[in-house]
Formats: sequence, structure tokens, C-alpha cells
Amino acid sequence: MINHPDHERTRDTSSETDPERAVYCCRICQLEADGGRRETDSSSITEPPHSSEHTNHDRTGETTTEHGSTDEHAPHDPEAESGHSHAHTGESEHDHDAHDQGADVHTGGHKDHAAHTDHRGHEQMFRRRFWVSLVLSVPVIFFSEFIQDVFGYTAPSFPGSVWITPVLSVVIFAYGGVPFLSMARTELENREPGMMMLISLAITVAFVYSIASLFLEGTTPFFWELVTLIDIMLLGHWMEMRSVRQASGALDELAKLMPDTAERVTESGDTQVVPVSELSEDDVVLVRPGASVPADGEVAEGESSVDESMITGESRSVSKEPGSEVVAGTVNQDGSLRIRITKTGEQTTLAGIMRLVDEAQQSKSRTQLLADRAAGWLFYVALAVAGITAVAWIVAVGVNISVLERVVTVLVIACPHALGLAVPLVVAINTSTAAQNGMLIRDRIAMEESRNLDTVMFDKTGTLTKGEQGVVGVETAGDWSEERVFEIAAGVEADSEHMIARAIREAAEERAVQRASISNFENLRGLGVRATVDGETVHLGGPNLIEKLGIERPDDIAAFAEETGSNAQTVIYLVHDESEIAAAFGLADVIREESRQAIEALHGMGIEVAMLTGDSEDVARAVSEELGIDQYFAEVLPEEKDTKVEQLQSEGKFVAMVGDGVNDAPALTRADVGIAIGSGTDVAIESGDIILVDNNPVDVVRLIRLSKASYRKMQENLVWATGYNVFALPLAAGILAPIGILLSPAIGAVFMSLSTIIVAINARRLGNVDLSLPA
Repeated sequence: MINHPDHERTRDTSSETDPERAVYCCRICQLEADGGRRETDSSSITEPPHSSEHTNHDRTGETTTEHGSTDEHAPHDPEAESGHSHAHTGESEHDHDAHDQGADVHTGGHKDHAAHTDHRGHEQMFRRRFWVSLVLSVPVIFFSEFIQDVFGYTAPSFPGSVWITPVLSVVIFAYGGVPFLSMARTELENREPGMMMLISLAITVAFVYSIASLFLEGTTPFFWELVTLIDIMLLGHWMEMRSVRQASGALDELAKLMPDTAERVTESGDTQVVPVSELSEDDVVLVRPGASVPADGEVAEGESSVDESMITGESRSVSKEPGSEVVAGTVNQDGSLRIRITKTGEQTTLAGIMRLVDEAQQSKSRTQLLADRAAGWLFYVALAVAGITAVAWIVAVGVNISVLERVVTVLVIACPHALGLAVPLVVAINTSTAAQNGMLIRDRIAMEESRNLDTVMFDKTGTLTKGEQGVVGVETAGDWSEERVFEIAAGVEADSEHMIARAIREAAEERAVQRASISNFENLRGLGVRATVDGETVHLGGPNLIEKLGIERPDDIAAFAEETGSNAQTVIYLVHDESEIAAAFGLADVIREESRQAIEALHGMGIEVAMLTGDSEDVARAVSEELGIDQYFAEVLPEEKDTKVEQLQSEGKFVAMVGDGVNDAPALTRADVGIAIGSGTDVAIESGDIILVDNNPVDVVRLIRLSKASYRKMQENLVWATGYNVFALPLAAGILAPIGILLSPAIGAVFMSLSTIIVAINARRLGNVDLSLPA
């Protein structure tokens, strides 16, 4: 395990119960909540100045929160989702009703949580104020005397032109500066000075001094500096809100797995369509092929296979017969089932997963950005230097306008032009660079902290593996050639959409084998299929077929089947003329080639690799040994995946979880960094902090490399920004005045702008970072 001395463990379970240590996903949410608590505690009826803008988006029409109440639940395609039914004739399809109320029925109070984490209102507010302020700033800068002197031009003069700069500056200060002043008030009341107080201090001093300079001789207003300062701060915070905005749709996506209605069997044996919410224990429901199971239960009648991959992570469909348990949200495939309900509502497995997701989302802890801490320090430094400057100059020259000019210069230079952009610029470029490399960043804090990962836990099915069956071996008997057995098998499976059929067809295509022509196809439920090829009968099926036909396996076939079975792989037999086994095929979930590269690269970075799977111990061990995984957890239930992440965290490890299924959602949100595979289920994507668009495990390595590079840029920018202040503040205070070097407020403002340019150029270099894997 790698130790990271610069990393602070962010998880704090006390945040779930202690409102004073509550969790907030951005600075504005935190300040709003703190302000709301103070209002409640003081029973005040007066709203803070920013409440109408930030906390009541509905009144301003800025909220664009989207919920599942209007979403449509796409109907399942029974052909695409069917099991190994080989039904060449159409079966009845079951269309789901529109999912008009699914989110409300299944998620309960999730709306509040979604509203809390939707930053669109914040982003839109900063964006709108930035553009309005920027447009108004153009004439302010153009008519500024200092700018005219610097660039050697004369602005046109007309009646009232002298008031353009001060009047528009007042408008910009009142409109663009209000958000910072409002949030600075919250920081002041919390006694936690930070970026907002530092910004507000500078713009207020600049504003007051510039207004006063209109009436005081010997002073030079710098309205241009005031407006550009506000513009840059608005731009920085717009970019920050854009980078942190994330939809919190995990619970809504989980709810969509549940059908809205069910076919309840009446006492007369007929069925009636009822809302799922009306089901109760011991009710019997009919689940047709392609339909979702409405509640946890037990099969009372019928045989079928059920796709449980969204819940268990198991890639193979699961056969169901009377007495078998079924889980709400799973999809019936090739046969009708009558299910006796055993659990409903909040008692179902899916509801339990939803609770785990909600708990894990709430357990994310507060992270203080380096820029905030630097701003807090700089605030005290600025006040201290300003006070020392005032005292020193009063002692030296007495009370006059030059003392005021020195103090103003100190306070304006202390304003974090560069500091305010140091982190947001890097975050914005980081997000863009990540997207260009197939990574979508939904949580900037998780992206920043990826540099500290010492353990990466992968889900097996669909992440390290393709999540689909593939032919991994074949053994022929007697004179049968491999080409001939694939010709026959591919021909028999030509029209089936079952995963085993697809695997055989793909293996035949890889070998450039033509499919044989077949006739008299017949599906043998529970056994396999039968067809006629060149006038001879052939069967294709599993061990049950061999037992049913009473065929003895040749020694080489038996040995192959035993080895395949020991690796927890599926064995399918090709039988000729009901008496001779022609071949045996070994099928398994195919491991991605990229998985080997990713794990090797992670090990090269000193990062441990773990694996979670709902598959058997044999399957997990085989995959783990083949990929060189450090540790694995097999036969893991959905709730156990969550606890396995916690287990590693309790050992002091900083854990990333990489997964693609519904059962991965709690683990994704519980992990320090949740990484969702882009081609996975919507709920996994909504639960992840980072999305891998290309479904490539190697992108996990690129993610960590980009995180490390981004953090370096943040540190460099903070050094540039704060270093400038450390250098410029003494000059502004007049430390070199005895030798004739005195920094005026206007020149100080120019230097401050130059530091911003340096920070911006340095941030842009992040786009050129090399994310390629070492050879």
C-alpha cells in the first residue's frame, strides 16, 4: 500500500447525523445551508440578500432539475432479452406502460436529494451575470483615463460621457458583485474567512476608493480594475459550477427497473392489471416473456430463464422453476411464470439497493479546496499588511491621502485575481482533456482525489470481462473436424438471440466457417435444440441433453468437460444421430484484452487491484489468476459489494470502484472514487463520479495519470498566484519607498492582471499532458 502524506481522509460518518458537519457538494450549497440554519436558529423573518438568487430558484425560473416523473420507461424487447429459447416463431410481447410515476412511487423522498445536488441554477446565475457584466465593462474600460493613457488614445467626449465609467461601474458592482458579498457575509458569520471574503474585500475597497476619488484631489480612480476583477471572479465561479454540476439520478434509474403495473391472478384464474403499489404478500402475478418481475417472490407455476444480471452481476441467465426465488426488477425471458409475492415495497431487494445507494451518496464527506484555504490565509495576511502599512505611513508622513492610497493598493493587490482562477481553470481544462480521452467527470473532487488511490476494485462481469459468453475451447471426437462441428453448430444457432447461440456464431465467424443449412428446427425446453442437417438429426445442448439421450462421453470429451467445469465454464455438446457426441464447446465470460494492460499498468504505479463478482469461487479464482489480481471477493450479494468496499476502507485504503451494473451502484457511491463503465446500466452511470465512455479499463490508468497531472498544475498555479501576492504586497505597502520605488494602485492592478495571465497559460498546458501507457 502506498502512503500519501498530502492526502487527508475525507470520509466522516459523523456527517450523516451531525448538521454542523453536514456534507455539501459545492461551496454555494454549503453557504446556503449554513445561512438557512442560522435563520432557523434565530427565528428571523429576514431573508439574506442571496436567498432569492440561490435558494429559491423556482421564483426566478432558473431551476432545470429533471426528475423521473415525466420519463418514459422504454418497453423491454423480449427477443433481445430472451433466454436460450431458440423460439423461431413469434412469442407474445409484453409492452410496459409509460413510466409516468415510477420515480414518485419507488423513490419516495428522493426529490429533495436530487434538487440539492443539481447545480444548474448556480451555473446559470454566474453565467448570466458574467455576460451582462462583461458587456457593461467594455465602455467602462474604453472610457477609463488610465487605459487611455496606457494605450495612447483619446475617447470621444460628449455631454455626460464623464459619467459612463462611474455609473456603469456602480451597476456592475451592484449586479455582478452581489453574489460574492452575500456569500462573504455567510463566511463572516461562520468566522471562516475564505475566497468570498477576500474577493468582497477587494471589490468593496476598489469601489469605495474609486467613488471617493471622484471627489478627492490627487487620487486616480480605477473603475476599470473594479469591473475586470468582478468579471474574472464571475468567470471563475461559472467555470467552477460548470465543473461540479452533476445530476443525481441513481435512485430514479433504479426505480425505472420496476414496472408500474402487474398482472394479478384472480381467484377465478383470470388476470387483472393493477398498480404495483397495490400488490401484497401471497398475491399471485403472471409475468410474461420480456416482462419485469414486479416484486420479490417465489415461482408458483411455470419454467423459464430470468435475466438477473442487473441485480446479481451474473452474466448467465438463471433457470427458474416452481419453488425458485425471483427478485423485483429482473427480466423474464422465454416462458410465462406465475409468481407468489413474498416481499413488496421497501422490503424488496431492489429497494434495499436503493437505500444503500442513498446512504452512500449521503456519506460523501466535505473537502476543502486548496484555493479556499489559501484565500483564508491571504485574507488575514492582507488585513495585517494593510494595518501595518497604515501605521507605518502615518508615523512616517502623517495622515494624508498618500496613506489611504498605500492601504488601498495593499487591499486591491491582495484580491485573488489569479487565485480565483487557479483551480477553476485547471478543473475546466481537466474536464475537457478527460472527455477527449473517453472520461466524463461528474464529480471534480473525486477526480482530484484519484491521484491518491492505492486500491482499485473492479467488478468482473462487463468490466474486466465483456459480460457475454464466448467460446474459449472446443474438443472434437473421432473423425469430426473443428471446421465441420462449427458449421453445424452455427447453422443450428443461426436464428437464436440467446447469448450461447451468439457466442457459437461469433466463434464460427472468427474461423471463417460457413453455416450449414438446417431444417426441422425444434426447441427442447431445458435440454437444448434439435434440427436436421443434410438429412441427419443433430442435437445441441448441455449435460441434461446427454443424460436424457443416455449417451456415454468419449474419454477425450469427458476430460475436456471436466477441465472446463473445474474452471466454472459452460459445456455445450454437439450430438450426431442421437447416439454420437461429435464435439464439446467450452463457453465462458470473455476477458477483455484491455484488462490485462490496465492491471499491469496499475501494478506498475504501485496500486493494488481487487475484484468483486457475484460469480462462483471457481470463476473468480480463474479470472483472478489469469489477470494477476491481488485479491478477489466471490459470490458477493449486492449489499455485500457495498460492505466489501467499506472493508478495504477500514484497512486504511483509498479505494476506487469500477463497475457497470445495478448491483454495483451502492459500491460505486460508497467508494472514495466511483468509476462507472459507460456502456453499463444507466443507474451505474448515475452513481459514478467518473464515467468511462469507451468501456475500456485502461482508462482507469489514464484517469489516475490525469488526476496527478491536474493536481500538479493546481499546485503550480497556487504557487504563482500566492507567490505574486507575497512579492507584491510588500511593494504595495511601500517597503522600497526609501529608494524611490512606490507601487501605485493602478500599476499594482496591472501587475495583478499579469499574474492572472500567467496562471491561465500554465493551466492551458494541462491539455498537452501525455496520458499514454508506458511501453
